[in-house]
Amino acid sequence: MRKVINCVSYKMSRGKVKPNTKTILENEQNVVIENIKVEAKVQDQEENAKLDFNKFKYQKKPIIKIEYETEEKPLIKMVIRYQTLISLMLSSQTKDQVTFAAMERLKERGLTVDNILAMSDEELGQLIYPVGFWKTKVKYIKKTTQTLKEQYDGDIPDSVEKLCKLTGVGPKMAHICMKVAWDKVTGIGVDTHVHRISNRIGWVKKTTNTPEDTRKALESWLPFDLWSEVNHLMVGFGQTICLPVGPSCEKCLNNGICPSSGKLKRSPNKKSPIKKTVEEMNDNLKIKIKEEPLQSPEKANINNLTENISEVKEITVQCNESQVQDKKSCDEISTQKEQMKRKSPRNKKVNEETMIHKESKMNLRHKRKKS
Repeated sequence: MRKVINCVSYKMSRGKVKPNTKTILENEQNVVIENIKVEAKVQDQEENAKLDFNKFKYQKKPIIKIEYETEEKPLIKMVIRYQTLISLMLSSQTKDQVTFAAMERLKERGLTVDNILAMSDEELGQLIYPVGFWKTKVKYIKKTTQTLKEQYDGDIPDSVEKLCKLTGVGPKMAHICMKVAWDKVTGIGVDTHVHRISNRIGWVKKTTNTPEDTRKALESWLPFDLWSEVNHLMVGFGQTICLPVGPSCEKCLNNGICPSSGKLKRSPNKKSPIKKTVEEMNDNLKIKIKEEPLQSPEKANINNLTENISEVKEITVQCNESQVQDKKSCDEISTQKEQMKRKSPRNKKVNEETMIHKESKMNLRHKRKKS
């Protein structure tokens, strides 16, 4: 900013105004600065006249196309798409750890269309075992690879309808495959976890019976941008917290919002007991140790074992005694029945006839011997 200094002037004896020295210096400096700017502009104009700005313009380079022969065509993307389809086929009704291990074994062997077709059913079954329903999946994989080889030149189809026509591929697999392999969001991949949790949380207006009905219901109100995230989030949530049997509603952050919180505890009438967690086992041990502070935990466990063994022995002795008594009573009843049969009038007649018959036989024998 330029400083404006008020000119202090005074009248001389002859009536002329004498300016101050500060104002004179500032005016000279301003003149010098303007001259420098003018010279700089002139130099820039001269330099620009010499330079050609056409050299610095952006020019599109020609696209270089690398052409391969039919035998040496790169199949990396096709192989990755095929591997995603196979992994989805193996993942149905199988844990993630098991599918991961099976895929690693297949990749080491060479997971391509030609290699799978060249394999025998026994070898393929050994590689994917212990995947759920591995025998049927061997047949499905062989059939799908054969159709891919014949109809799609070894690549997978690029639409949900065509994917669902393949053997062993459902709508859930098709939508997930379209997102992972082709990077296209065609729908929500609804499996058992998404189907269960969406009904529990109340994301569906009416209770749905099939995963396909839940998919349609979710797609009716969820925004399109969130369709690709639903499966990934709900599967992990269903595997850790919102379990199908005995969900841990206490750990869930939606405990205050969820309409089915606290209502899904296991009923005590069922025979199969709930698997106790490590925390509950530790809590029970702590309670037992507090009740008996003088004993060490090892001694307490030993005493509990001895008590349980003694109880079992008493129960077995009682059972054996009861069995012996039952046998005695059964023997007594059988003897009484036999006696009653002998005393009955019908049996008396039969016995008399048998005795007469026996006596006649004896007489005949004696006569023969004499003769």
